[in-house]
Formats: sequence, C-alpha cells, structure tokens
Amino acid sequence: MNRSFKLKSRFLFFITVPAFLFLSSCTGRSNEIGGSKDVNPETIWFDYQISGEEGREDISVMLQFRFAGKNGTTLVLDGGSKVELDGQLIKADSSKITGAFYELMKPVNEFIGKHNIIFTDINGKQYKEEFSFNPISLKTKIPDSLHREDLVFELDGLDHTDFVRVLLTDTAFTSEGINRVDTVKNGRVIISKEDLESVVNGPVQLELIKEDEKPVKNGTREGGHISINYGLKRSFKLKDSLSNQ
Repeated sequence: MNRSFKLKSRFLFFITVPAFLFLSSCTGRSNEIGGSKDVNPETIWFDYQISGEEGREDISVMLQFRFAGKNGTTLVLDGGSKVELDGQLIKADSSKITGAFYELMKPVNEFIGKHNIIFTDINGKQYKEEFSFNPISLKTKIPDSLHREDLVFELDGLDHTDFVRVLLTDTAFTSEGINRVDTVKNGRVIISKEDLESVVNGPVQLELIKEDEKPVKNGTREGGHISINYGLKRSFKLKDSLSNQ
C-alpha cells in the first residue's frame, strides 16, 4: 500500500468517524416513536445533548424523551406536553435513525452563558434544567510541525479543574494513536514524549473535546442526563526529537 493511498484512506477515516460514532451511540437504542400522552409522565427519560465544534457557526441543542429508560421508545410530546429552550417552544422532528427528537441550532457567539430547558408534562408539571455553555479555544497557534517532546497546549474556556478528551491520530493504520480523557488543571493539556510512542511520524490530527455529562438535576422518577460537548481540531506534522537529529 503506497503512502498516497494511505493518506487518502485516512482522510476518509477522519470524515466518517463522527458519523460512525454517532451511529454507534445509537446502538441498542430504540428509534420507534410513541406519544407522551400514552405513558406515565414519571416513566419518561430525558436525553439532553448540546454539542458544537470550532469552525461551525451553530451549536446544536438536541433533546429526546424516551419511555422507560435511555434505550426506550422515543416520544413525541403530545396531549399538552411540550419542551422549551429559554422560553422558545421547540417543534418535533424525526428520522429513521434517531426516532423523534427536538432540536434547535443557535449561533455559538450568542449562546455563551446560562440557559434553561423546561419540559412540561401532560399534567402541566414542569421540569426545569439549567446549564451553562462556554466554548473552548486554543490560546496559541500550533506550528505546522512539532518535535517528539512533551507537547503542551493551553486552552481558554475551562474551569480550574476540568475534563478534556484528547484524540491524536496519524496516517498509519497499525498505530494505536491516543484516545483518552484527561483531567486538566489551569487549562493545560499535556501529551508527554512517552505518550507519542503510540503515534508515527508524519501528518497527525489533534482533537481536543471538552466533555461534560451528568444526570439531570430536575428529572422524573426515571431520570435522564445532560451532555455538553465542544471540540476543536488541528493538524500538524510530527517529527523526531531534536536530540535524535
């Protein structure tokens, strides 16, 4: 297999991974559609997902309601039930892959700060979930090439102690690359020289994703979770350390 073919294949890999991860996340989950008026409101599971990526203008706020757990039947809110984001009513949509869902797209720059989701059940009872959104960004520009030394990346938009998923992939199918969640203090993500042993020299792609997933604070008896993810990508060439040149 020549290098140009491997690079093209890897490029396709980068494109298809997000779609693959999305489909994988739905594995085992029902895409069937029911109506909320036909179930006990206390058996509804909340699935709230807020996600975005540097370079895209909008943030996606995707909300789903499921009967009897995170893998249950998706629900259309009927019989007087509804969901709102910051007072804006969200209309139902659906697809063969995801089932019923409620989604809004919001400009990133206008979405920074505090927000609330209010679900109203068929009896008029309200469940209010509050959250904050703050995108991450790199403080400094990453050069076109970096040597095999400790790599330090400084980020804005993190709490004093936060969690970031670190993905570093190369163009060799045989290498493991890096895929882990780091506890980040003072905004510094560090990939050590030893970590880089799982990555080959040449073009690499770095992804840093702030991940925040937790149970909803104000849910039904069944519960639910809220997930807030925002990521960025950079590409550079990895070279031997200066001491080996």
